[in-house]
Amino acid sequence: MKKNIKKLFENLCCASCKCGFDEDSIFVRRYEQDLTVAQLVCKNCGRGYGIAFLGFSGGISIKGEEEPLEVQEGPDAINYDDVLDAHKFIQNLDEHWQDYLPKK
Repeated sequence: MKKNIKKLFENLCCASCKCGFDEDSIFVRRYEQDLTVAQLVCKNCGRGYGIAFLGFSGGISIKGEEEPLEVQEGPDAINYDDVLDAHKFIQNLDEHWQDYLPKK
């Protein structure tokens, strides 16, 4: 399991000391349905980073077992035309655009 999670952090390092993360930097804190909570701890300076992994159907494999992570389907990535459309939409809002937002 740690090897699978490690792949997500191969090219990342600690923001404080720039030390890279390895399998010994990963601590799984808890498993829930479709959620795994882990923590990265820098082995050099001790800084911790909390991480939650969502969308793991059936959970993640237990330490020592090899089970690939499942990729969940989602919407298409935002492309250049989407950005232009959003820009045009925002530019065309009238001065009373806040009237359309829900009231708290």
